[in-house]
This record gives sequence, structure tokens and C-alpha cells, in this order.
Amino acid sequence: MRVLLFTHGTRGDVQPFVALATGLLAAGHEPVLAAPAAFGPFVERHGVRFAALDDGPNRMLDEPGRLEPVLTGKGGNGRRVATMLRVMREAKPAMARVLTDMASAADGGADLVVHQANSPAHHIAEYLGVPAVPVGLQPVWAPTRAFPNLMLPMRVPAVCNRMSYRLTALALRSFAGAIDRWRRDTLGLSRRRCRHDSLRRPDGTPATLLQAFSRHVVPPPADYPSWVHTTGFWFLDAGEDWDPSPELTRFLAAGTPPVFIGFGSMPNTDPAQVGRLVTEAVRRAGVRAILASGGGGLRLEEQADDVLVVDQVPHDWIFPRVAAVIHAGGAGTTGAAAAAGRPQVGCPFHVEQRFWAQRLHAIGLAPEPVPVRDLDVDALSEAIRRAVTDDARTQRAEEVARQIRAERGLARAVELLESEAAGT
Repeated sequence: MRVLLFTHGTRGDVQPFVALATGLLAAGHEPVLAAPAAFGPFVERHGVRFAALDDGPNRMLDEPGRLEPVLTGKGGNGRRVATMLRVMREAKPAMARVLTDMASAADGGADLVVHQANSPAHHIAEYLGVPAVPVGLQPVWAPTRAFPNLMLPMRVPAVCNRMSYRLTALALRSFAGAIDRWRRDTLGLSRRRCRHDSLRRPDGTPATLLQAFSRHVVPPPADYPSWVHTTGFWFLDAGEDWDPSPELTRFLAAGTPPVFIGFGSMPNTDPAQVGRLVTEAVRRAGVRAILASGGGGLRLEEQADDVLVVDQVPHDWIFPRVAAVIHAGGAGTTGAAAAAGRPQVGCPFHVEQRFWAQRLHAIGLAPEPVPVRDLDVDALSEAIRRAVTDDARTQRAEEVARQIRAERGLARAVELLESEAAGT
């Protein structure tokens, strides 16, 4: 089975698709992953065929000051919404280049197209005459009465929960004009109803939706339809062949297990200030720490005996070796730390990360979230202390880890894709 996969965004958007591609390879299939060009070496390092897409809107992450209201919430909801609208407007020319590359990626044909639900790749599937399977990395696609759309920048009454999911569709429609022209002029497809709804097939029936996270973190609501499948997290075994530096090996052996602190791909307007704050919080909490600077979230200007700075390290290698994980709250890091059985502290930048941080607290894996906009030494040191000293929380983390590993999320996703391609 030839499977064409499409994703775009940061490392957290790409890595689950690399994991899925490796799962498909292991099952004897032929995946090709189309993703931002900057991730080419990362994808190919795992033996996956790569089709480069223009980096497009990702370039905006190189200018974190422009995104500060979205990333930190500073200035209130009004400024955040205004910034999001400006970003979507500025992203349109960049998206046109991405669309051109998506069409080129389809030249080799496919038996199945798998794509992020926010991607217009379902048009590629229609062009090729094959099924499309959208993927949700966050629970923002299938409407439910159980909880509101997590992308909302404000609270809404429970009676509006299901209606709030229209926000996702409205956000995607901001690119409707460019996509319609691409669909007509490049793909040669006629206009049709529901063309901007990636959860619908060309005949209007629901598409199979794969949700790449665990039911033990986000229990599927009772009103989810049968076409929504919460498979479990898709983990990439990146640490199997990874060799730590001598400095990291010595640091881990030099004392009690440290905490891991990293903010992933989220850029920060003042990473040095965050580095100083985090270091002081670690010392007040009485723990050692490994700080991951990769992605730009924090930077330490001076090395110290109780704090080691690394660029990037595979989560599946480092998390089992630490006492707790302090992170921004992305879905991938949340899942990796949960599967390792480690207590966590969520320090979210934006609403999606806030959702995951709140879920961690709700299921007993983390103390209350410490949003970046509220980050101070006292709050963070107390959260770290509670994470590493609460035996009940550690036991709960180990229990959830066993449940997550038993899900076999990646294997389940491959099985569902095989069934979809076979029409069963």
C-alpha cells in the first residue's frame, strides 16, 4: 500500500507523522511523508521517503515578538484575537507556495492519503481518486457537548460547547479563496459542496478521523460518532540508537535523578530571562535539572554544577531517567512523559497547551498548571517541589504509563488505515 502523508507546522506536528510512517514501513507499506523542508534530514534519518513542502508560515516563528500576544496571552483576548487574524492574513501568500508543493508531492500517486485535519490534502486524495484519512493531534475536530473547542480564547457556557467547534472550520475558511483557485487551476477539480470540510468525503459522508492521543488522558465523550477513533499516542522510538554526550552521562550519574525542563518549539521573546528564572526555581526546589534549549524557549548564559544545558535529546531516552518533566504542554511531550511514567508540570504558552496541562492536572499527573504569563520563581519552584515529592502522584503516573503503553496507539492506527484502504 502506497501511503502519502501530509503535515505542516512545528516539530510537534511532524514527529507523530514520522512515527506513523515508520509504523507503516514496519507493516510492509510504502509511505511518503510531505512536510516542511526544514524537517527533511529528521524525516530521512528514520528511513522515510520525504517530499519537501515550502516552510511557509513556519518562518513566522523566527520572529517571536510578532506572535507574543498569541504565545503568552499578554494584552488580553482582544489583542490575541487581533494578532491571530493578522497572522492568518499574512500567512496566505506563504500557504500558496505550500499548496504548489503539495500538488507536486502527489505526482507519484498513492493508494491512501493521510493528513492533518487542518490541511487541504483531502483535495489531493480526491484528485488521485483515493480515500483520505484526517488526523487530529488535538481534540478540536469532532464536536462534542462534553467540553468546548480548546482553541477558544475565552470561556463559554456549557450549552455552547458543541457549537464552539465551528470556530475551527471558520479559521480554515480564511484560506478558502486560495484553496479554491488551487483546486480548480492546479488539480483540475470542479467545485463541490463541503469542499472545505476535511472531515467529509466528496460524497458528503463522514471521513474516518484518527485522534493521535490517549483515551486515558482525554476520555472519548459518549457523543463521539463511530467514525472518530482515539487510537493512543503515536510514539517515535528516536532514542534507540541515540548516544548521549559524555557531559550528559556524567551529569546523570553524579547525583539523584534531575528534573527535565524544556519548552520545545515555542519561541520566547526573552529566553535568557526564562533561563535565569527557571534556574532560580530549580535551586529553591532543591533539585538538579537538565534544561533543553532547543526550539528557543529558554537559554542559560552560565553553566552550573546543578544544571546542565542540552540542545535536544530524544524524549523516549531522557524521560525514564528523570524525576519529573516540566514543559510547555504540547501533545507530543505530554504523551511521551506520560508513557515514561513521570510526574509533570505544565507551563503552557497558549490555549492548546493549556488544555493538555489542565488534563494532566485533572488525571493526577501534575500540580496546577503554571502558565508562562504567570511564570515566577515562587510558583514554579513550588510546582516542581510538589511534582517530585508527592508519592501518590508518582504512583498515579506509573499507573497511567502502563495504560498508555498497552494501547499500542501506532499499531492501532496502522490497522485502521489498512481497513480504510481495503474499504472495510
